[in-house]
Amino acid sequence: MKNPQVERLRPVTGRHNPLIKEVRRAFAQGGLTPEGECAVEGVRMVEEAIRSGLHVRAVLFSDSGQTRAARLLPQLAKQVETLLLPDKLFTSVVPSETPQGVAALVRMKSYPLQDLFGGETGGLVVAVAGVQDPGNLGTILRSAEAFGASGVLLGENTVSAYNSKVVRASAGSIFRIPLVKQELETALPALREQGLRLFATSSHKGTPVNDAQLTSPLALLVGSEGAGLPREIMAQVDGVVAIPHSPKVESLNAGVAASIVLYEAARQRKAVAGS
Repeated sequence: MKNPQVERLRPVTGRHNPLIKEVRRAFAQGGLTPEGECAVEGVRMVEEAIRSGLHVRAVLFSDSGQTRAARLLPQLAKQVETLLLPDKLFTSVVPSETPQGVAALVRMKSYPLQDLFGGETGGLVVAVAGVQDPGNLGTILRSAEAFGASGVLLGENTVSAYNSKVVRASAGSIFRIPLVKQELETALPALREQGLRLFATSSHKGTPVNDAQLTSPLALLVGSEGAGLPREIMAQVDGVVAIPHSPKVESLNAGVAASIVLYEAARQRKAVAGS
């Protein structure tokens, strides 16, 4: 007896199908489609998008991934396009070397800069510039949500937040944490006008993270894995937060450094709220 859910799948075998081409292009470019959609891969990521209340336009399954269709299809609205692709065609669409057999186009939310200024979090913005490693940026997004940041500002020379490796490393946080793409040179004055202090992270010089006062509204600035923040950005900060560590280690990567400072900010704020 056939599964009525799986019968929803529409077989597609041509690599020039418009939707197939659109998904392939979105993955290859690592950005949003003109309609503001992000290509995501894997059962968990599609489920996270659904759980986050985002609109899913289409889901692609491979022949060998049909078992996952029975799990996902009941969670999808009936108007969502659901395609079934031969394994070889599916593999040509997604970037993963070991595909799970599920990919989707998801409409991302768009936020204005003012959405980062406060809300329930009391103003805790993460601003990144020059972070090129997708794993680091994904970790920053995940930690930003975990430790109560009000949003993430994506500055110049930063890897696209919609790169498939960033999406995967974020573990779904990219679907919920407000993101704004804008160069720090123009965004930082706006943050300061809203009363946010600007703090940079460092592995060497600065106020030790456990001594830094992180309870007031602030923007945490995170630079590239090697060079750190540009000199012109550092000239604008109100302080530098250092993370003491063994001298045997030259530096911490951007994702780890941001996560440590975000944790300390959340700890301090919880202590103040409970006092």
